[in-house]
Amino acid sequence: MLIHDDLYTWDGWGGKLKLGSGECRLRIYDLTKGDTRAVPHLKPIVVIVSDVPDPENRINKMTVRSCAGHIATHVVRDFDIDPNRMIWVEDYSCAADDDDCRESADQFQQVEFSWHEPGAIHPAWKTLKPPLLDLVRALASDEQEGVTDG
Repeated sequence: MLIHDDLYTWDGWGGKLKLGSGECRLRIYDLTKGDTRAVPHLKPIVVIVSDVPDPENRINKMTVRSCAGHIATHVVRDFDIDPNRMIWVEDYSCAADDDDCRESADQFQQVEFSWHEPGAIHPAWKTLKPPLLDLVRALASDEQEGVTDG
């Protein structure tokens, strides 16, 4: 069940210069909510992040890929998510005003992190394969009602 779908803004590490800050679309799904007859998942929280268009076309715009660990650290903290029970996915499909859309297996990449104090480090990207790819595609394409902000 979709529990959050909204723009997410993260603070960077550049102080007043706001270096490393940015914005993305953040969707959080909790697979434990909804159908109680479903098979339990070891990692029931699925987080899907994607870049959003930058109308100002800033040169220093940060992408979800370039700040993966930083964003994951903030999302886990802000939404009180156990990182060991979460699957982190980056969605590289087109933005609303993007002519270069792709709908293929490499549209989604899973990112695995090492979690140490203070957060996510050493991101490693891998292409999703079925059945996880099928699950993520189904989640990302469903029009779900009852969205709440975390």
